Amino acid sequence: MSQSSHFGSRDFWRVPSSLTARVPDRLVHRAVKNAGDPGSDSFSTERKHPVHIVDLPSFSMSMTIGGLLPGQTTRRHRHNYETLIYVVEGAGCTTVEDRHIEWSAGDVIYIPVWTWHRHQNRSDSDSCLYVACENAPMLQNLGNIALREEEAE
Repeated sequence: MSQSSHFGSRDFWRVPSSLTARVPDRLVHRAVKNAGDPGSDSFSTERKHPVHIVDLPSFSMSMTIGGLLPGQTTRRHRHNYETLIYVVEGAGCTTVEDRHIEWSAGDVIYIPVWTWHRHQNRSDSDSCLYVACENAPMLQNLGNIALREEEAE
């Protein structure tokens, strides 16, 4: 069976009884915010706020370093993957469906699957910085089933 083949129910007997550690060549992504990655640049433009994509070989989770400029609000959006957001700097609020959550540096926000949400920096002078972890790659690897929807402006 080639590496590009998909496994089905009939292949259940192929589940191994042990694992072999696979250590990829790349274990660190240095200076994420200064990398000038075209993917991060286009993602930031599309989302209308700075987002830096961490480029490491994880198959089940992703990480981004993002920010909200003073007074900035994201578009209302939803996705079918979970998100944990750790606030590094700043303060603001997130609306998840009809719930309003205030947050500040040191807080972690949970965004449940397929809930409409948006984030807002309440400061007129200070930026917000956050780290977001999501399980989107796991869904992509299970058959490209990760979805994201944004409301039109």
